[in-house]
Amino acid sequence: MQKAGATADGINCSLVIPVYRNEENIPSLLEALIALAGEIGTGFEVVFVVDGSPDNSYTMLAERLPAMPFQSQLVGLSRNFGAFPAIRTGLELARGRFFAVLAADLQEPPELITEFFRILRAGEADVAFGRRTGRADGWFTKSLSSAFWYVYRKLVIRDVPAGGVDVFACNEQVRGALLQIEETNSSLVAQLFWVGYRRAFVPYRRREREHGKSAWSFGKRFQYMLDSIFSFSDFPILALLWVGTIGCVVTLVLAVVIYLSWLLGVIEVPGYTPIMLVILFVGFTLLFTQGFIGCYLWRIAENTRRRPQSLVALSATYPARDSE
Repeated sequence: MQKAGATADGINCSLVIPVYRNEENIPSLLEALIALAGEIGTGFEVVFVVDGSPDNSYTMLAERLPAMPFQSQLVGLSRNFGAFPAIRTGLELARGRFFAVLAADLQEPPELITEFFRILRAGEADVAFGRRTGRADGWFTKSLSSAFWYVYRKLVIRDVPAGGVDVFACNEQVRGALLQIEETNSSLVAQLFWVGYRRAFVPYRRREREHGKSAWSFGKRFQYMLDSIFSFSDFPILALLWVGTIGCVVTLVLAVVIYLSWLLGVIEVPGYTPIMLVILFVGFTLLFTQGFIGCYLWRIAENTRRRPQSLVALSATYPARDSE
């Protein structure tokens, strides 16, 4: 008989973990998950999505998961699609009623997941975010992260906490809303805030990475910022439109000034007046029309993102090991 609040498989809480270049973290990750499974209790599963990782992450997980005391799924993507498509794949495959996401490097404390599921089970919120209050990283990493999230909040989603969002959990309703959004080169964080629903924020301090090196490079951060801006903000287009509009007004003022100067004999160079007027007028008119057309292109682009987020190449399901 199915337990109240559980799925037909008896799974209540699903944890999605994207894995890329994390073979050094696998042993400590599994130890942390064993402890986490003990706190959450029955009906807990972990969905590992190996995002085309070139190391032995998939092999190590395939060897060790059959002995784990929690249910699990192991998925290997056909290539490296990125962390957010990998997370989306995990959310699609997860079988629980509540869903959380955790990075494989354990820089976010697993205790957050326990609190997330408590909040969701109690019905206090539909989506729970980890609100970072500090981080055990070098000054360069801290500065880069602070600048990244400052721009993100200004140009993309203002409701994102100042420290950013790296870990979250949600219920079935929010997951369903997320999976309805079929966009490539987008931002999962922005999507979570865009769909709305009741939110809860749990403060935590980001840990120092113990093993390996983060694959979240400056180039990936910059690309993610561009994807976020182009997917959720029309600021660049509006900036272009306003520059063109203001430029057209300034052109009219300058036209009057140049024309009066020519009448008064201040400008004596032949042909200077018409050349300047034409250059200013044409230049700012182009900016204005490009911004105007860009507003329409933005709206067209909003409705044409239809590619699949990822492709699964390998998959396996493991039942929980029976306790002796």
